[in-house]
Amino acid sequence: MTRYRLLLQQVRTLGRYTSDEEAERVLHAVLAALGSQLTGEERCDLAAALPERVCAVFASQIPLPEPVAAPAFVEAVARTLNTSLTGARWDVSSVLAALTDLVGDRLTDRLLTHLPRGYALLFGRADLTIAA
Repeated sequence: MTRYRLLLQQVRTLGRYTSDEEAERVLHAVLAALGSQLTGEERCDLAAALPERVCAVFASQIPLPEPVAAPAFVEAVARTLNTSLTGARWDVSSVLAALTDLVGDRLTDRLLTHLPRGYALLFGRADLTIAA
């Protein structure tokens, strides 16, 4: 099975989607939104880790000067998929959890250091802060 098929099946399983087409639509929407959030080495490393078929979806997005907050990210995905915020949060989390499985904890940790607070929960991780 190709890396793309493995990623798609992981998204389909985590998101409980009824078809590959639905999982693929969600995968593309979330990766496109994520492509506008990341810059620098992390963007390049994630692009290199993605299967070629979805790398283009991610890499074709022009990064914003600053990443948006997690709620705005979910809202953007909701608009793209024409779904509710609750549905979009589920979709985003399904894709980002599958992405973590694909790229590993080290790269995921690096991505999270370049994204605003709140994204960790979308990646299926605790959102911890260090007390001052």
